[in-house]
This record gives sequence, C-alpha cells and structure tokens, in this order.
Amino acid sequence: MAVFSDILGNEQIIEHLQNAIRMGKVSHAYILNAPESSGKRMIAEAFAATLQCEKKGTEPCGECHSCKQAASHNHPDIIYVQHEKPNTIGVDDIRVQINQDIAVKPYSSPYKIYIVDEAEKMNVQAQNALLKTIEEPPAYGVILLLTTNADAFLPTILSRCIRLDLKPVADDKLKDFLMKKCGVVDYQADICVDFSQGIVGKAVTLASSAHFNEIKDAALQLLKRVKDIDLSEMIGAVKHVSEYKLDINDFFDIMMIWYRDVLLYKATADVNGLVFKDEVYEIKKQANTSSYHGIELILEGLEKAKMRLDANVNFELVIELLLLTLKEN
Repeated sequence: MAVFSDILGNEQIIEHLQNAIRMGKVSHAYILNAPESSGKRMIAEAFAATLQCEKKGTEPCGECHSCKQAASHNHPDIIYVQHEKPNTIGVDDIRVQINQDIAVKPYSSPYKIYIVDEAEKMNVQAQNALLKTIEEPPAYGVILLLTTNADAFLPTILSRCIRLDLKPVADDKLKDFLMKKCGVVDYQADICVDFSQGIVGKAVTLASSAHFNEIKDAALQLLKRVKDIDLSEMIGAVKHVSEYKLDINDFFDIMMIWYRDVLLYKATADVNGLVFKDEVYEIKKQANTSSYHGIELILEGLEKAKMRLDANVNFELVIELLLLTLKEN
C-alpha cells in the first residue's frame, strides 16, 4: 500500500499533509497538481489511508482492518470517482458519486474521502456542481482533486481548495533510486533521469522498459545520418515507438537531449556534461558543422512537433515539417 515514507521527493508537501493530520486541521478539499506519473495518486492514497488508519498516526500502519481495505482499494469510505466518457468528467458523475454520496455518513471511518483522478477533465457544469459541496461540506468530507493542469479549474474552485504543486525530484536522488530500485547501471540511469525531468513514474517506466535502449539506438542512428533520410523512413521510425508502448514524445525527447548535447559541446568543448558521452565523436562532428542558431531552431522545431501532435495535427505533416527543420539546420 502507499505510505509516505516510500514516496521519493516532495518532502514539503508530505510534511504539510502530516502536520494537518497531527494537528487535526485537515482541509475539506485539496488539489494535487503535477505532470502525469509524478506520484500524485501515491500521495493521495497515502494521505487517505493515514486519515482512516485505526492507529491514528501520521503514517498508515498497514496492519489494521482499515489499512488492509485501503491497500486492496476496497475501502467503503475511500471513493475513487469514475467517469464513462474518456475525455470528460460530467455533471452527473459529480452529482451521483460525490454530491449525493457525501450526504451519507461514513460507513466505518472518521472521514469520507473522494479521490478524483484526471480532475482537469471536469467540464464547467461538473465544476459548478462540485463547488456546492466544497462550499458547504460535511465535517467528515475530504475531496482530493488530482490534476496535470490546475489552471483548468474555475477560480471559485481554486479559491476554496488547498493547492499543492508537486516538484520534480532532484537528479541525484532519482538516479540513486533507479540504480537501487530498478537495478540499472550508472549510464542508463543518467539517461532515464534526463528524459524523465524529475518525474519518478516516467523514469521508472523508461528504466524498466526492455525496449528503451532499442528506441534510443534507433533515434541516434537517424540523428547521425539526418541529411540522408527521407520522409517515409522518418515516419516509420517514429511510428515504431508506439509498438513498444512508449510515448512518441519519448522519441522526440531523445532527439532533444542529443541536440542539447551538441549545443553544450559547441559552447564549452567539455565532454563531462554530455548525456551521450559514448557518442562524443558524432556530437563533436555535428557541433562543428552546425550554428548556434541552427541548433536552437531544431530544439524549437522538436517542441513544436510535440505541441502539434498533442493538438491532433496530421501526423505525417508534423513529421515532414520536423524533418525539413532538421535537414535545413
């Protein structure tokens, strides 16, 4: 089960929640805001389990009946709000699963806790429905809104919740964690840390992926001969990523780290700060034949490609524009 002591980083947020429990000043509504796979759900579940734990400490004991129910996601007073539509949490979802349910007192615990994952998907009507409950909650009600974008909430929701923004985990902590937890070697841990940008879940996914090195190698092969590849080869390589259940953005992130290495070497001639230290010959070669402006345009092009794909722009058009940018610079 999720316990605070197992959570990597975000010590201030954990301390805040544990102090609230210790002092009996638990708020009726919290927003946990962070990118995907940052550990929001783990923190929410540790908080919920601790609030319901029969030992009344600042960590769930893991032994009482309540903790065992929480660990199996079968606790009658810890409710996970579901939604049938993949991209929307509608007004009926909120009315039925929170507003009507919260009127019934807890079954066996001091609190009734509602965990709303992907809360940014609440439409305006759903948020307005939730607002009524947040404004006049019963003393036992606690609502945890987990989101990747707190700015999607109405100002009235934001003003009535305690907002906790999770921070990226420090590189050295994350690297040490990956080497111990996932058994990866020093060099691979460095790459996973760079890719994940402090997001623990993403770092673990990459470190645990049997295919990550294949994707990395495929991307590097393309980058080394970028002047010679055609559009169909580029499209095929990028599409190939999804077959390994990795995100296409991971492929672009590999490319961005490569060009940051090129830029770093061009500016400093120092190999120590490079991520791809074993590719130093190719990095030197590209640094010598590229301008600062050209490398910056490529990095901007990669960011634009990610944004365009997120906005559902035609896949082949996105790759064509990116390839033009790579070839021209």
